[in-house]
Amino acid sequence: MPAAGSAEGMKEASRRVFLSAVRCMMYGFGDDQNPYTESVDILEDLVIEFITEMTHKAMSIGRQGRVQVEDIVFLIRKDPRKFARVKDLLTMNEELKRARKAFDEANYGS
Repeated sequence: MPAAGSAEGMKEASRRVFLSAVRCMMYGFGDDQNPYTESVDILEDLVIEFITEMTHKAMSIGRQGRVQVEDIVFLIRKDPRKFARVKDLLTMNEELKRARKAFDEANYGS
């Protein structure tokens, strides 16, 4: 059993954060409804590694110690698929904000 506070212990503590989401995504992309635990674990490790690396890179290029959307966009600018997806998500986020604001104004007045 890993010691509390050790790197291995921290990895185990952060583990299982995306377990449910990874399992659902695997199913959505054609895997079995209950994929092998080992497959989910490997994919989750890759997701955590990717997020950690992107976060560290973003923290080093923008304002120190702070990650901003622009930093992430800058990092993925040369990957057309990721860049297009981020653009779509940011556009959708803005549309949702406008829709919520309009809904709130209609229901609660401004």
